[in-house]
Amino acid sequence: MNTNEIPQVATAKFLAGYNCAQAVLFANCERLQLDKNTALKLVTGFGAGVAREGELCGAVTAGILALSLKYGRGESDDRAKTDDTYARTQAFIAQFKARHGSVACRELTNCDLRTADGQKFFKENDLLHRTCARCVQTASELVAAAI
Repeated sequence: MNTNEIPQVATAKFLAGYNCAQAVLFANCERLQLDKNTALKLVTGFGAGVAREGELCGAVTAGILALSLKYGRGESDDRAKTDDTYARTQAFIAQFKARHGSVACRELTNCDLRTADGQKFFKENDLLHRTCARCVQTASELVAAAI
């Protein structure tokens, strides 16, 4: 799959009912040589800012995971790999923030997804399409360009 297709694949996966983290990592599996089913399971708990907690956006979390899988420090690697991965992660976060203003799910959605009222607000304001699908697209686009 070429780099330009990755955001569309991620967005389609998200709109098919998978969470933001699952969509971003899934779309990058081929380039990371990662089994798609394993990827989906691996990041299930990170959706909606970690299990609807509204913390770090799941799309961003999956992006960081993808960068770490590609560039991270393994057992036989020196410390420079850690510093490189941190720098790449910081750049990714800065680019995401530049487009969306935040990396915090509750700030991006302006609601508390742990509550029935927050979930109702999310649905009534079509944040799935208006906010989250755009975040999935951005994160997957930035990751595709970086790996």
